[in-house]
Amino acid sequence: MDQLALLFVLLLGAVVTVPLGERLGLPAPVLMTLLGVVLALLPFVPDVAFPPELILPLVLPPLLYATAQRTSWRQFAANKRPILLLAVALVLVTTAVVGAVAHTVVPGLPIAAAVALGALVAPPDPVAATAVAGSLGLPRRLVSILEGEGLFNDVTAIVVYHVAIAAVVGGAFSWTGAGVQLLLSAVVAVAAGLALGRLTDRLMGVLGDATLQTGLTLLVPFVAYVLAEELHGSGVLAVLVTALYLAEHTLDADDVMGRLTGRTFWEIVDTLVTGIAFGLVGLELSAVFGTAEGRELRMLGWGAVTAGTVIGVRLLWLLPATWLAKRLHTRRDTAEDIPMTWREAVVMWWAGMRGVASVALALAVPLRTEAGEPFPGRDEIVFLAFCVIMTTLVLQGLTLPALVRRLGVRADCDLERRLERDLAVRAARAAKRRLKEIQEDEELPEEVLERLQRVAYDLGARISPDLLDEERRSSAAHRADRVRELHRLHHELMSAARHEVLAARSEPGADPEIVDRVLRRLDVRSLG
Repeated sequence: MDQLALLFVLLLGAVVTVPLGERLGLPAPVLMTLLGVVLALLPFVPDVAFPPELILPLVLPPLLYATAQRTSWRQFAANKRPILLLAVALVLVTTAVVGAVAHTVVPGLPIAAAVALGALVAPPDPVAATAVAGSLGLPRRLVSILEGEGLFNDVTAIVVYHVAIAAVVGGAFSWTGAGVQLLLSAVVAVAAGLALGRLTDRLMGVLGDATLQTGLTLLVPFVAYVLAEELHGSGVLAVLVTALYLAEHTLDADDVMGRLTGRTFWEIVDTLVTGIAFGLVGLELSAVFGTAEGRELRMLGWGAVTAGTVIGVRLLWLLPATWLAKRLHTRRDTAEDIPMTWREAVVMWWAGMRGVASVALALAVPLRTEAGEPFPGRDEIVFLAFCVIMTTLVLQGLTLPALVRRLGVRADCDLERRLERDLAVRAARAAKRRLKEIQEDEELPEEVLERLQRVAYDLGARISPDLLDEERRSSAAHRADRVRELHRLHHELMSAARHEVLAARSEPGADPEIVDRVLRRLDVRSLG
């Protein structure tokens, strides 16, 4: 098997593990990691020949962009306190504690190298946390905090990591310098992200076509990352800022095709890139264990201590941080999402899995210093990092569903139904207001007016059937049955038309481009 065949195996696994994970009740990223481990153990599977310095710029931008599209500026602003406690404070605390422990237990590991280890294992993976939390039916406030933490913690960790690596390579380390660099990196990233977001927004209007717009969004996260890195800013934060800007400014309620095309495209990208990323985590395992060289038991002991420290620090930080967030929470902070019970805090603790970013940073540790000497403790750093990644990703990922069920932490379905009902009422009222305005400006035939009134009346009920009482719900259900029957017959007619057009492809003298053009118009018409 060569590298290209291995890539196709990972892509196939990324597709297959999604329905398999749903059937088994397990997260797809965890299954992909296990698939990578199995592949790494097979003798005919080659070692991964993927430059580690390319993992972050090629994998993280599309994953972060896809995740950021599911949130908004307002959500971050409402949750600034819990996100800062997790994304900045917890990352710094974890880095310091893990660095101190690693410096103590690993003989000869310099403090700066130990800090680099702490920084690369400090950030929970945003992709793993979102994928796992989203499939378990957790309360929306917990998912929001995990998404916010996952999107921002990489920024803090990567800056501290680069400062620590520079200290080892160059021989000097300064916490003050690290703080200044973190601030400057954030400022540059925000400026670059906003500028690229504005430019992309204008380009979207120029392009117009949904296919071209979707293609542009594929390039945007990579451009944002590279641009910020070239300006010595945080590429991760730049991608996040650009994605949030576009999510707020490119919304067009009437751009149905663009929205459907973009959402479908990014779901595909998210699935495939996530699968490849976590497959690489498992594939690198055999190479990492090769660095132990007869010290397996001792290094496994160090790995257990490091993983235990990472997990323990998160728990010891989350419990008081949750209490503090609740104390600071006021009645005015109605939009702020915080864990409300100790059970929710425990779920958040166990959802702190490490993944792609930690793998990339571990493999990107330089081989030598500026003096030409071997990077001190590189083998130990990589080995301990993978111990933390595999422990948190596999152990916590496989047991989190059972923990959630045992603690009974579930989404508030009544609240979600109320929110859905409120939106349905607003949508129906907006349609009725617009119909009244049309009546005042235009003379509508009686049958057209009656049909439009029925559409406006039924709109809210179609979104949320709870709006109707029992008698009206039965009547609406009867009408819905008639509508479904009409849609079925409409589908049959459109299907016959599509089959006829496709058959024309095989006819002598047929122009495939014209056939595809007509077929696309039929497809668009079928959506209505």
